[in-house]
Order: sequence, then C-alpha cells, then structure tokens
Amino acid sequence: MKKLFIYYSLTGNGDYLAKLLQEKGYDVRKVIEKKKMPKSFFFMILAGGFRAGMKLKGKLIDYNNNVEEYDEIVIGSPVWNGQFPPAINSVLAQTNLKEKKITFLFYSGSGDTPKAIKRIDKLFKDAKVISTKEPKKHPEELEKIKDL
Repeated sequence: MKKLFIYYSLTGNGDYLAKLLQEKGYDVRKVIEKKKMPKSFFFMILAGGFRAGMKLKGKLIDYNNNVEEYDEIVIGSPVWNGQFPPAINSVLAQTNLKEKKITFLFYSGSGDTPKAIKRIDKLFKDAKVISTKEPKKHPEELEKIKDL
C-alpha cells in the first residue's frame, strides 16, 4: 500500500511532520506557493488569515497533482482563520482524491480546528481528521499520529 503526505508548511510544523511520516514509509510532497508571505509575523498572520478566510487559491510552484499510484493520502495543513491556506485550497482543487483513503492532518497554534473540520465533512465524507497543536513545539501531540 503506497502512502503519500502532501503538505504546506510556513512555520516548520509541516516539515517536522513530513520527516516523521517519511520515516514511516510515506512519500512526501511539499507544496510551495508562488506568492511570498510577509516576513513580519503580525503581517503574515493578517495576510494569511485574510486570504484563507476568503478561501482563495494560491499559485503553486511545480506541484505534481498525480496521485494515481497511491492508496492512502495524508494532507497536512496549518489552519488560518479557521480555514485552509490558499496553497491547500489549490491542492484540493487540482488533485483527484476520489477513491483514496484520505486523512487531513492539521497543525495550528491552538490545536482547535472546528471550521476546517466542518469543511472537510462537507468535501470528503469519509476522510479522517487529526488536529494537532504545533507539534514542533508540543511533541506530545505526536501521539495523535501514531496510527498513520
């Protein structure tokens, strides 16, 4: 059974999880958005939260949307303003996830992701959702992904 982790990371939490999942046998694809985020944390949150709240899509750099050979796909995403960042909105729009076992792995500052979970429930009825609180800062959160 081939497994793939597609993820976006701005603060390093996704990169941290990617390394761990790669050690568990997952292939890894990092999503990189063409539009650069502001360097200031305050403006980063402001810009990212606005774009996420508007459910905008981002232009991706060299994204490979071919997932045909994979049985299981985990999509890793931060949660901004309760929503997915534009890069993940693009992944969802460009990738055929039908007939795949899908898990969404969220990493957020609070660990609380009800709006994002509600959206997943509408888009992917059978998807599993795991919400974590900044696993890079809170390694105890890794217990939640032990069964991946």
